[in-house]
Amino acid sequence: RFRGSASDNIKRGSSPLISTFRDVASHLRWSVELGEGHSGAAIYAGKVYVLDYDETKRADLLRCFSLTSGKELWRRGYDIVVKRNHGMSRTVPAVTDKFVLTIGPRGHVMCVERTTGRFLWGLDIATTYQSEIPLWYTGQCPLIVGDTAIIATGGKALLVGVDCHTGKVLWETPNPDNWKMSHASVMPYTYKGVRMYVYSAVGGVAGVVADGPEAGRVLWQTALWNKSVVAPSAVCMPDGKVFLTAGYGAGSLLLQLTKDNGTWKVESLGSFKPGEALSSEQQTPILLDGHLLGVMPKDARSLRNQLVCVKADNPAEVVWSSGPESRFGLGPYMLADDKLFLLNDDATLYIIKKSLKGYHELDKIALFEGHDAWAPLAVADGYMVLRDSKTMICLDLNQR
Repeated sequence: RFRGSASDNIKRGSSPLISTFRDVASHLRWSVELGEGHSGAAIYAGKVYVLDYDETKRADLLRCFSLTSGKELWRRGYDIVVKRNHGMSRTVPAVTDKFVLTIGPRGHVMCVERTTGRFLWGLDIATTYQSEIPLWYTGQCPLIVGDTAIIATGGKALLVGVDCHTGKVLWETPNPDNWKMSHASVMPYTYKGVRMYVYSAVGGVAGVVADGPEAGRVLWQTALWNKSVVAPSAVCMPDGKVFLTAGYGAGSLLLQLTKDNGTWKVESLGSFKPGEALSSEQQTPILLDGHLLGVMPKDARSLRNQLVCVKADNPAEVVWSSGPESRFGLGPYMLADDKLFLLNDDATLYIIKKSLKGYHELDKIALFEGHDAWAPLAVADGYMVLRDSKTMICLDLNQR
């Protein structure tokens, strides 16, 4: 799923991965053309699942490929007219042993049987919940916890929980202030022994009870964070801090959650303008040992487009930056095998040493003449699946 099994964009127990590249041909396992978009792949049990839009058929398609060969095994879709708007599909499927769950660009949810692609149920978010699909279409990646689909709808409800077996709505979170769906995804979080879902909506941010008889109830919420375009998801920390960021001049905000006699409270630890602290336009920063890693947006003044490491409890305290000679775009990054893999907009892949002391670039390679390579990376069994706006490739990064 989006950001991996722990929702933190860190691949643990990874196979030993390369630290330097040979040449593209040595690593390229397979390549496939997709419809224009930024939807990332999810990998599960040797299969690659990706949501694609076929302009010729005018259909959202969930496509399943073999991880090692790239052979397409099956596809399942539905008819929908989507006009190009800086791409179409832009979400990562959620995959379990039983189910694959997708959200299409116009807010259509589809749940299928994982091994066969057999259709189980669907949900039209905009129609059912009278919600507004965000500018540039749906960017929220769905979540499955147990056998429950977690979807942020906006409109008549803030979040809903749906039984993946039947499509029955199990609970709905009230939305009296009519917060709207953002591009951010719902993040599972456990704090003070309480499991919750944290969602950064357009209108504010909230924590919602994840399970039990009160599932769906709002634990806490605040409108201190109210931005018109929110793509990065909330970064939830073990000590109750929640880091929020967005682009287009939004900057960032650090919150502190506390629980006093059963009552949850939210306070601001600092609101920061672009350039004052870590911020991000599209990707969600990585939390690593009390630090945050991320690429600064273009409005971050002298640090614009640099990879930075900041203190998690004070995102204005920059520990190191990649420097003016190493600037990046809106592309994704993830940690695997003690290395940071970062994909630039033009499909140049960087390998950077995991470090809290400084920027150490190990190698880089131009994979192809890419454009808008923004989709999240996926790594499993030593293979990496990535894409630009129209091409998805699989790289063999196993250390030999």
